[in-house]
Amino acid sequence: MAIPILPGLSLADDELQISYILASGPGGQNVNKVATAAQLRFDTARSTSLPERVRVRLLKIAGSRATRDGVVVITARRFRTQIRNREDAIERLTTMIREAAHRQAFRIPTRPGRAARARRMDGKSHRAGIKRGRAAPRED
Repeated sequence: MAIPILPGLSLADDELQISYILASGPGGQNVNKVATAAQLRFDTARSTSLPERVRVRLLKIAGSRATRDGVVVITARRFRTQIRNREDAIERLTTMIREAAHRQAFRIPTRPGRAARARRMDGKSHRAGIKRGRAAPRED
């Protein structure tokens, strides 16, 4: 089964490795007995599902969550059940991949036109006149 990321981009299920570890936090008596935290490992460097550009950007976005070998490790322990923590880890990975796949819009720097500069200068001189009118009269 594939995990959909964007139209035309999906992850193969077998590229994800999920293991369960003991979680800290709420859980009552189960917290020390049941491994509810999900640890997801995704080998970005060897992934065939992602284009090269997305892979490079994903490793940059992952930051400290990525190992030197190019494996992204996400630990989810927000919820009390394995299933919800597993879904949370997958959702966090897909969000990171969507962000990595997003292309920045190319911006062409522009300059203000002559009329805009004139309006700005007129506004400044108008404001200066108002302030000048507030000043105490000078004695010559």
